[in-house]
Amino acid sequence: MTDLPFTVRFWGVRGSVACPGADMLRYGGNTSCVEMRCGPHVLIFDAGTGMKNLGDTLTMGGDQKLNVFLSHTHLDHISGFPFFKPAYGKGNTIKIWAGHLFPNSNIREVLSRMMEQPFFPVSVGILAAWMEFVDFRPGGPVIEPVPEVKVKTALLNHPNGATGYRVEYGGKSVCYVTDTEHVPGKPDKNVLELIEGCDIFIYDSTYTDDEFPNYVGWGHSTWQEGARLAKAAGVKRFVVFHHEPSHNDAFMDGVAGELATLSPTAVVAKEGMVLTP
Repeated sequence: MTDLPFTVRFWGVRGSVACPGADMLRYGGNTSCVEMRCGPHVLIFDAGTGMKNLGDTLTMGGDQKLNVFLSHTHLDHISGFPFFKPAYGKGNTIKIWAGHLFPNSNIREVLSRMMEQPFFPVSVGILAAWMEFVDFRPGGPVIEPVPEVKVKTALLNHPNGATGYRVEYGGKSVCYVTDTEHVPGKPDKNVLELIEGCDIFIYDSTYTDDEFPNYVGWGHSTWQEGARLAKAAGVKRFVVFHHEPSHNDAFMDGVAGELATLSPTAVVAKEGMVLTP
């Protein structure tokens, strides 16, 4: 089975809040959602507004088996879940994983509260798919959600906690690391260990180094720090992700231009972009 392709598709690349607009079209305005296909298996990372469009491409009914890994449960990372069509399809199985809530809370409770009146008109109980909820400790044992796929995790530096992921399949690896704040001059050991030698490194690049001092404590990082981490860890391709809502297409073009001078393999994430490790 491992000769089947490993692909990464970006359905939402923004952070904090969705930002539709004429000057956001080329990079996209939906919040975080990344689909990884490991052969026949579908793994989804975060459930931001981009998840709605992903769900529209998947059949509502049948026997789909999907794994959703959440970095955390701030609204920009879960607000697409109530609009995810496969969750309403009888016969589907959706397993939702979260590492930032245990042991004080759990992911079933958090998503159930979000889908309560007066916040949402219908409850989690209306979902026809078979839902499984799994809470774990980041940095713990390797997760094997489906055959031939391994998922490693790490604790990130973010208010209320967050989890970074490394997916390994067919001898390739993709790391999804958002939302996290770095300490200038002190590379995050948790992140470095997680991303060591990986093929694709998707990183929280909300700010620039010049902007960062104004947002210390907000739980986000910079694209320049991502490039530094990628170089230190021997990453093959670095991906700028979780774009700040005020950074329009012209701004992101500027980031892409600067990034190209540092690493010819690095890219800025765009909605609809597909990468192969």
